[in-house]
Amino acid sequence: MNKKIRTDLTDKLFRSILAMETLEECYQLFEDLCTVNELQAIAQRMEVAAMLNRKCTYVEIAEKTGASTATISRVNRCLHYGVDGYKLAIDRLKEIEDREKEELS
Repeated sequence: MNKKIRTDLTDKLFRSILAMETLEECYQLFEDLCTVNELQAIAQRMEVAAMLNRKCTYVEIAEKTGASTATISRVNRCLHYGVDGYKLAIDRLKEIEDREKEELS
């Protein structure tokens, strides 16, 4: 864990996010918390990470997401040398999607 970002304030921020109970509540919080551009950039990075995880090429990712090669490269570096936050989120989302598919069957 990066000790530079771990503070009482960031702990409180993350607890606030975890306290949201629905997708709609998350939208409410993040619409107040972030600008539209910040939200779009975060969402773009998550999609870039998911596509890199699926072994898509930089060209495919850039075409689908509009991300620059610098952004794709930064996300790729985090996937390989980071603290596995992207991977954890991707894996958890896949588990949720798999459960939802099962429930529909």
